Amino acid sequence: MTADGHPSGSWSIGLDIGGTKVLGVLLDDDATVRGSVRVPTRLGTDGVVAAAAEVVERLCGAAGITPAELAGVGAGVPGLVDPVTGEVSHALNLDIHEHGVRLAPLLAAELQGVPVSVENDLNVAAVGAARVLGLRGDLAFLALGTGVAAGLLLGGELRRGHGGGAGEIGHLPYDSTGPLCPCGQRGCLELYASGSAIDAAWPSRTGRPAAAEVFAAASEGDATAIGIRDRFTDAVAAAVRLLVLTCDVEHVVLGGGVAEVGAPLLDAVCRQVRAQADGSPFLRSFRIADRVQVVPGGVPVAPIGAALTARGAVRRRSSVEPVGS
Repeated sequence: MTADGHPSGSWSIGLDIGGTKVLGVLLDDDATVRGSVRVPTRLGTDGVVAAAAEVVERLCGAAGITPAELAGVGAGVPGLVDPVTGEVSHALNLDIHEHGVRLAPLLAAELQGVPVSVENDLNVAAVGAARVLGLRGDLAFLALGTGVAAGLLLGGELRRGHGGGAGEIGHLPYDSTGPLCPCGQRGCLELYASGSAIDAAWPSRTGRPAAAEVFAAASEGDATAIGIRDRFTDAVAAAVRLLVLTCDVEHVVLGGGVAEVGAPLLDAVCRQVRAQADGSPFLRSFRIADRVQVVPGGVPVAPIGAALTARGAVRRRSSVEPVGS
């Protein structure tokens, strides 16, 4: 029994491990968030494990339990993830350049036996978005941040693909004559539909996020901001169209840093989706704009989804036990 009378073993913790911060949430057995902790990321394998363990220990301490009393810990991380072994490869934002780093077993050992599962950060965000928004049916979580990619929840299961690369639509060509992408191709979608693209086109003037400034200035009639907004949302609309036409998802949820813009982003993207369908009865028949939503501002869908995957809310083959178990 915890300090507030909650039965132990019904708690789970989800972690969103990114390049700048580790955000953790504590869920009770009803999947209600009961606490959150955010700490700066410590780069490298040892640093990531230490920061993640600190978040878990602080959340447990606030709830009056020990980590050993948790039902499980789930972590969402960037990079290629094997959810069965808990191995992470090429998580460059975390300064993990190696292949097959056993992140889940290492964290499980640090937490003295707590079952730990590791999943791609966009996949757990898809799970969290479905829960927070109360959505059933196939869903794509389209992250508009430093890059562009999607997490796919299809038929109640996460769709990872053969090598864990499903949803990497940011590296589909949007303009084959466009600039060179770091991936080696030209005109990749993420060069146009990412938060980084807005940052490059509109250096912040007030210290606010560039996306917020652009949408605010566009609403006031600033011609430069209108052009940046419309080019950006045309590319986002193309990404939405790709997801619907390839997977026929019922829901496309816009997330990532740019999604903090909220309703103005959603309205602008939907306008572009409808414009792209002009003259095409085929595209109009999909009613793509009706499928698009945006994550509510400030809602931590990724760690919520990570906590849910840790407790088996999404079908998966296994979680990972500590090293040497």
